[in-house]
Amino acid sequence: MSTAPSYTEATRRQLNARQIETVGKLVAAAREELREVGFAGMTIRTVAARADVAPATAYTYFSSKNHLVSEIFWRTLAERPRVTTRKTAPYGRVVDVFADLGELMAHEPELSAATTIALLSEEPDVKHLRVLIGTEVNERIAEALGDKHSPEVLDALSLAWSGAMLQVGMGHASAEALGERLARVTRLLMRP
Repeated sequence: MSTAPSYTEATRRQLNARQIETVGKLVAAAREELREVGFAGMTIRTVAARADVAPATAYTYFSSKNHLVSEIFWRTLAERPRVTTRKTAPYGRVVDVFADLGELMAHEPELSAATTIALLSEEPDVKHLRVLIGTEVNERIAEALGDKHSPEVLDALSLAWSGAMLQVGMGHASAEALGERLARVTRLLMRP
């Protein structure tokens, strides 16, 4: 089971108190920027201006907007408590995990769409975050499946999750419908 990240570290380095504050300002400004202008309109420079930080300083912490968006999504996911449920059947627990992840995506649809685009980047900082995000999501699904789960079912559910994210990012599906769509896929795969 993974633990929430320490925000005394960024993807690329250890941070002191002042740097942690600067990174926090950039993350908050990027969220606002995404809500107002979307991923296409956002740049590191516009985020830096909104955060009242020099662009060079912003680039010290984030190599690109893909890196910044991936970091925001990672923090959002890692800070979100794992689902606790009273359901005993693996199917119900997995549906609850997907409902929770769908709620996370629906809460910030601009971030959700931007994350899909950003995570496709081949940048080293993004690759690192993509692994962290994928591991966290897979651990949540595996935990819901329980000890006796089939690796093939876990793989299929992980593929369903990434396919759903891709559909949101391409605009073929709404973030709001994500949880319900994943519940239907889970039902087909696990047949309760």
